[in-house]
Amino acid sequence: MSGALGPELAAVVRARVSPKGTLENLSQQEVDKLLDRGQGGLYPLFRRCALAVLNSGTLIDDARLIFEAYRDFELKIMREPWGIKLEMHHAPGSAFVDGEMIRGVKEHLFAVLRDIVYTHNEIVARFDFNDPASVTNAIFCILRNARLLDYKGRPDLVVCWGGHSIPREEYDYTKLVGYELGLRELSVCTGCGPGAMKGPMKGATIGHSKQRIRDGRYVGVTEPGIIAAEPPNPIVNQLVIMPDIEKRLEAFVRLSHGIIVFPGGVGTAEEILYLLGILLDPANAGQPMPLVFTGPRESAGYFRQLDRFIATTLGPEAQQRYRIIVDDPAEVAREMQRGFEAVRRSRRRLGDAYNFNWLLRIPPAFQQPFAVSHASMAGLALSMDLPVHERAANLRRAFSGIVAGNVKEHGIRLIEERGPFEIHADPQIAKPLDELLRAFVAGRRMKLVGEYRPSYRIA
Repeated sequence: MSGALGPELAAVVRARVSPKGTLENLSQQEVDKLLDRGQGGLYPLFRRCALAVLNSGTLIDDARLIFEAYRDFELKIMREPWGIKLEMHHAPGSAFVDGEMIRGVKEHLFAVLRDIVYTHNEIVARFDFNDPASVTNAIFCILRNARLLDYKGRPDLVVCWGGHSIPREEYDYTKLVGYELGLRELSVCTGCGPGAMKGPMKGATIGHSKQRIRDGRYVGVTEPGIIAAEPPNPIVNQLVIMPDIEKRLEAFVRLSHGIIVFPGGVGTAEEILYLLGILLDPANAGQPMPLVFTGPRESAGYFRQLDRFIATTLGPEAQQRYRIIVDDPAEVAREMQRGFEAVRRSRRRLGDAYNFNWLLRIPPAFQQPFAVSHASMAGLALSMDLPVHERAANLRRAFSGIVAGNVKEHGIRLIEERGPFEIHADPQIAKPLDELLRAFVAGRRMKLVGEYRPSYRIA
């Protein structure tokens, strides 16, 4: 094990844990599939996701370093009179206190088990992922099974996006915004990792505590490709693992009643382009979706550049779908409250559910998984001649590929084997894209620790 990874990566030789409240029993077929290490078996996926959850709190966002540090990590499923237990060898010591697994970590570990088993048994064979309606129904079923749709109150869920690698002043600001949301009894949903995904939840816990809210919702939505680089933070009390990045993004926008975007890097830009591309589809012209870009005064330049990039590549119509608020956490929360009232009225008028936005149209270009490779990245059509929502879809894919090259195991390996991805774009897109990415690198928004080596080249 590499000593450079820090003392928090000390290993526990052996531990046994029992589930609590979720999936206490597995069939023999399910156990066999989970322990199958061959092609089509679930063990490699289960092991990767479990290790990521157990490694929560680390300052490493290179999936391969984590997997290499715990290359001897093993999982077994043990049958006992009252159900099952997981037996682990060489697990991260940070997940335990005096030999006992931390309760929040245990909940996340069995959420991983629940979602992997459910997706394999009930989703893969049942739904046609080439049919847009079928994809949306599959996402609904995964969220329902994870109990994320149990809430029956008024619209209150704020999705917060932002970078996992941000400076201290930006992280502190995300906490202030979360605090203002909590004071207004709003719930928080993020990508569940560190940085701008943790800060709003941390702030909201204090706001909820002051309002004597004991059942605050801190929802984390992730997927297997990113979970190692962005392991669930300990505040998340409702975790769901979606099958891929596209279904994760759709889950965000269908669950949310409003979205706040904090400063971030390429992953945050991917999320913004995904959302704007959907909202710019003519079918969604009447969809109320409060959207705020916000950060401390030190981040004003970041948002000016992001706004210029959107104006140049997507046009003024895209700019009209969001509001930029700098250094005013209370106004951000008030803007969400005002927007939620419009969402409530719209859902009631149209007969749509509060807890899942069925009427939002998501075109196939935003639903189909993008297989990242050198060929697929080079073949992206980034042209001003495309309709604006299609242009946004391909820009989103370009950023998704860069994310893969930065932090995902498969993408990192491709870059090492064949060099950076090449991105071909019209000059009107290439120049602002290059400027934005260079600003992300200069602002250290690409990586938590170490020197960043670009995973892309703009041709």
